[in-house]
Amino acid sequence: MIPKKLSTAELEAVYDLLSDAIDAVPQDQREVFLAKLALVLANMVGSPGQVAAAVKAAAANLGPRPAD
Repeated sequence: MIPKKLSTAELEAVYDLLSDAIDAVPQDQREVFLAKLALVLANMVGSPGQVAAAVKAAAANLGPRPAD
């Protein structure tokens, strides 16, 4: 589990920021935007181990993948 460093209000503000940014990107560029954002944030974190833990936490409990 990832330790919580932001308050609930801060997380809600970040959620709103991310949601608005994703909505502002053309739909066919959203995956590229999210990949670039992940790389920028990974660089800011500066720890491959912490990034790996974040990837694992984000992937948890997403449910089944849709069929192609």
